[in-house]
Amino acid sequence: MKKSGWGTTCAVVGCKNSRKHLNEWLDRECYDHKPATKRQCPCAPLFTFFRKPDTDSESRTWLKALNLKKPPCNIFVCSYHFVDQKPTKDNPFPELWLGYNRPPQPKRCQLTQRTTAKRKRRLESEDAPETCQSACEAEPATPKFRDAQTQWEDPSHIDHMYCSTTQSVKVDKATQYEAEMGPTVTSTTVIDDARSRLYTGVRMVQFFTLVRVLLPFSKPSITLPVVDQILMTLMKIKLNLILGDIAHRFNVSTSMASIVISHWIDVIGEQFKVLIPWLPRETIRATMPLSFQRNYPRTTCIIDCAESAMQRATNHDSRSDTFSQYKSRNTVKYLVAVAPNGLIMFISDAYAGRSSDKFITMDSGFLDYLRAGDEVMADRGFTIRDLLDERRVRLNIPAFTYRRNQLTNEETTRTRRVATVRKHVERAIQRLKVFKILSQNVPISMAPKLDNILTICAGLVNLKSPLIRVPHEV
Repeated sequence: MKKSGWGTTCAVVGCKNSRKHLNEWLDRECYDHKPATKRQCPCAPLFTFFRKPDTDSESRTWLKALNLKKPPCNIFVCSYHFVDQKPTKDNPFPELWLGYNRPPQPKRCQLTQRTTAKRKRRLESEDAPETCQSACEAEPATPKFRDAQTQWEDPSHIDHMYCSTTQSVKVDKATQYEAEMGPTVTSTTVIDDARSRLYTGVRMVQFFTLVRVLLPFSKPSITLPVVDQILMTLMKIKLNLILGDIAHRFNVSTSMASIVISHWIDVIGEQFKVLIPWLPRETIRATMPLSFQRNYPRTTCIIDCAESAMQRATNHDSRSDTFSQYKSRNTVKYLVAVAPNGLIMFISDAYAGRSSDKFITMDSGFLDYLRAGDEVMADRGFTIRDLLDERRVRLNIPAFTYRRNQLTNEETTRTRRVATVRKHVERAIQRLKVFKILSQNVPISMAPKLDNILTICAGLVNLKSPLIRVPHEV
């Protein structure tokens, strides 16, 4: 059994599902059946484990499918890798997302024999035992389970099957889209979780789930498969590739690539707003790390402004508005609010780099989410205490040395405590900057789409991992 420090782990290469993650999920409160936990409610579990069969034929087929160099004694596979979410009669073996690029295996075609009228008359004239014998010769019996190591087909019969259009194959998730929509670039690009995170920022199963959800919003006038359109858009956001490179990768014109990306940025940006929720106060308290519970148990969110470099505009007024004195270059600025557990709860629209932190906080609509009794943690640049006092919200910021030589011992201790827990908003901003369209120069052509791009990046950050438990600090 493949072991980790926390229990059983899925044996598939690259799969991180384990009993530790499953137990953490089961111990969470179910929002549909409060106050019961997911272990007590009737909801289906996140995933389940299945052990390798003991029979020789099925065991060899499992090992062949998993393709493990050093297989352990006891093998467990989670339900993510089965077509029916569990071993069934039609699909008894793991087939999905096995951690390597496995070509589809062709099925053996069933032998049929054409019977002419003359042969029918001859068979009718013969006795019954001979007729049964002829029928058995025409349709030979095939075993229910086949050994993966045995060659079951004659190579001479399939050497010239490349032109056949009726050949049935077993396909994985990416090949399934190719079978439904025709050949796609995605089937050769997104082949495992590592490639999926590289090009899209999320896992493979999450990417194909997004494709299914966004399928109704496609344009009928675009002949490019929808899965390639969405991959093209996410590659632009994740890697910030130029349009010429993207058009060459997907074998389309540059103008078509621009139309596709512009369309899907608007659609995905509108649909991803639900992935940036403002958590209820009870949820924030229930998921608060110990480092906040010790000193700041009433903290609702941590806010900070981030800046991304922008291509310098030719218009002098626009160039002056976007110039940041802090970065000494043209930038765009946006406000990020993070819950103590690490979830991005709010991200503002893009503002010119010259805008102040206080102006963005007032104009972005962030203050409308606050309730009386909340606490907001921020940096020294957020001089918004008067705005929060009107709403009976407390502000925790590091102390100032205004007209003084140094801070007192109490102020120094409080400043260190604030800095220790406030750094988690910097970690959230760092996860946003993983998308290179925000960490590199934003082209002027993408400026009208920047608000939706920020929403997409924040939604993908929240989507690619569960709520983060911040490690304990001293």
